[in-house]
Amino acid sequence: MSESLKRSFVKKETPPPAGRREWIGLAVLMLPTLLIAMDLTVLHLAVPSLSAALQPSSAELLWIVDIYGFMIAGSLITMGTLGDRIGRRKLLLLGAAAFGVASTVAAFATSAAMLIAARALLGVAGATLMPSTMSLIRNMFLDARQRTAAIGIWVSGFSVGSAIGPLVGGALLENYWWGSVFLLGVPVMVVLLIAGPILLPEHRDPNPGRFDLVSAGMSLTAVLLIIYGLKQVAEQGGGWLPAAIIVAGVGIGAAFVQRQRRLADPLIDLRLFRVPAFSASLATYTLGIFAAFGTFLFIAQYLQLVLGLSPLQAGLWSVPGAVAFIIGSNSAPKVVQRIRPAFLVAGGLAVGAFSLGLLTQVGLSSLTLIVFANTLMSLGFGFTFTLTVDMVVSAAPPERAGAASALAETGAELGGALGIAVLGSLATAVYRSQVTANLPPQISGEMAHAVRETLGGAVAAAGQLSGPLGSALLDAAYNAFVSGLQVISLIGAVIMIGLAALTLTLLRHVAIGSEGEENLEPEPEEHVVVTAVAQQVGLME
Repeated sequence: MSESLKRSFVKKETPPPAGRREWIGLAVLMLPTLLIAMDLTVLHLAVPSLSAALQPSSAELLWIVDIYGFMIAGSLITMGTLGDRIGRRKLLLLGAAAFGVASTVAAFATSAAMLIAARALLGVAGATLMPSTMSLIRNMFLDARQRTAAIGIWVSGFSVGSAIGPLVGGALLENYWWGSVFLLGVPVMVVLLIAGPILLPEHRDPNPGRFDLVSAGMSLTAVLLIIYGLKQVAEQGGGWLPAAIIVAGVGIGAAFVQRQRRLADPLIDLRLFRVPAFSASLATYTLGIFAAFGTFLFIAQYLQLVLGLSPLQAGLWSVPGAVAFIIGSNSAPKVVQRIRPAFLVAGGLAVGAFSLGLLTQVGLSSLTLIVFANTLMSLGFGFTFTLTVDMVVSAAPPERAGAASALAETGAELGGALGIAVLGSLATAVYRSQVTANLPPQISGEMAHAVRETLGGAVAAAGQLSGPLGSALLDAAYNAFVSGLQVISLIGAVIMIGLAALTLTLLRHVAIGSEGEENLEPEPEEHVVVTAVAQQVGLME
């Protein structure tokens, strides 16, 4: 029998279904998603408390929030490829140990600079977790339907974490210092370190090739320079220095791509981007998270600072959104068996756009509207993110699962970090502009500076004033903050509408569970002919 015919039979073989050990192992793989969601959620809740304790500037506060995502985004490609080489389980366990140590350092930070450094170390450690979990799922669940269901369950771990995080984090913030929320990650990592070696199989590329340290350094440098330059533009406006930084980052990125084309063992297999399901799904995943994350940060601050809710109360009002995301992510694998993924992804994006449109109508006392919009948006994202992640991971061959997973998570972290940095900085610019124009004239220069920095600073300043002056200051700050939230919500809605159109155009012919490995290189003509003949005589399904 010819080699081509043998390949035909291999391609049409029914993959073995996952058993009990794989499904129990999936529960272990959910632990990193729980941790990362908890870490992000409790940080949002802790922003007012740590602002009061560490007194960061507005720039330092943004760095505290987004340096974690920046370092993850810059390190994911390297870590995903490293996992393919040394073993995905091994990398996962090493990252878990490092994450626990870095969480402890962050919890006891004594200055804004120390917290920023600890969050950066958390980002490097966190970069080992997500590509390892996604690639292990790709290898543990070979059946396409089971893999879609497993990814839906795995994605819902983010919402379980975001539901648990506000409750536990809120309780901690009301009874302990702000750093206690970072200690939530320590017991989670301990459980992962104990259960991982028992329940998770080891997978690695049998022929990984040489690991290129130069490419690893180039990818990290390019991502960090581009993000830093964009952040400077968003915060301070245009100028030659941020423009030069962005150009340098783009230049290094272009050199990185050219280097991958020449290497026999590249850090990124660029052929993956020739697969429409991979490239379009990755773009949708990245830009969808960009539009959502900037808004999520300001919703958390709105609940506490504008509505005056405690951290625990704010966490409780965030639970409906987390539950909706769980429902959406676990319903997607069932619904997609009857409806093509492009329509479901586009539908989820349309729901997200509608929800963000509702947020443009938020006022100074819109608790019901905020909770409803957040819940509806989370339901739509549950469908969208589950299916786009599945299409990205399924498009890669098993031996490249770590690299493909890293690209997906790079897109997610880059989108989230840029969403917080760019949209957050834009909302801050709107806030500063409006609050400056409406500050009571009796406010001192030093107090006016604190008010312009953050809404938390305005609330603290108003607490030092009495009577109508304090009320006037709060009204000006609240209205300015709400205007910023409205602006970034409108931008997010426009992005979601554009992504829905992109999805319907590029993914309408993609079926769920489509494998992309045969698209990485053109098939020989002999294979096409033999496959067609074999199908005609009934040798293949």
